[in-house]
Amino acid sequence: MPLRLILTRHAKSSWDNPDLPDQARPLNARGKRAAQALGDWLASRRYMPDQVLCSPATRTRETWAWMAPALPQATDARYPDALYQADSDSLLTSLRQATGRTVLMLGHNPGIAAFAATLPATPPLGPNFAHYPTGATLVLAFDAPGWGDVQPGTGRVLDFIVPRELE
Repeated sequence: MPLRLILTRHAKSSWDNPDLPDQARPLNARGKRAAQALGDWLASRRYMPDQVLCSPATRTRETWAWMAPALPQATDARYPDALYQADSDSLLTSLRQATGRTVLMLGHNPGIAAFAATLPATPPLGPNFAHYPTGATLVLAFDAPGWGDVQPGTGRVLDFIVPRELE
């Protein structure tokens, strides 16, 4: 069975309190609805993560919290500091330490968009992929024995969605 990676940018965050540090910004109401819809979409497509690697920022943790009810088998959720505002190389380093067969990574732009662009052999078409808006979710398969063996440019795109397509 191939390895699967679900790569999600956090859902829409709130800017209501400009005094909050970036890492503490929560989701807004639209972001909560989008995160829940993404969880439901993943479950409906049977993209069931068994491990979650999530940035420790409030908006990524909340994105996962709103997705999680639809994905109850993902009992191994980790929040490594290295994923907060991580660049593409740091995201790959973290992924290579994963232990699940289907891993959901939740992160931030610009790093997550850059990471998503490096992984597939053939990227999805359309402007949403290049922009990787909030809630963008890419699902990839890799024919590799383990995450330590995954190389950029070797992923097979299974799906790509943005929340507005779920409304």
